[in-house]
Amino acid sequence: MIGLGLACGAAALLPARGVGAEQVASERDIVNLRLGQRILVDDGTCPTGQIKQVTGAQLSSAGVVRRVECVSRQGARR
Repeated sequence: MIGLGLACGAAALLPARGVGAEQVASERDIVNLRLGQRILVDDGTCPTGQIKQVTGAQLSSAGVVRRVECVSRQGARR
């Protein structure tokens, strides 16, 4: 009985890997990027198996500076 409860509890944590970054189809769809926010952009510009990640990296006088990089798709799909 306890083993079943532990297995169910562990399974409930698995979907949480992809949480924390929303996904959009185009970088133009990103409005009001906040400092530290991560958004996944599935626009096909990254190599196979990777997805573009846009991060609000730094605060400047002009607003939030974006950092763009390709990251592994693992855990990013919904």
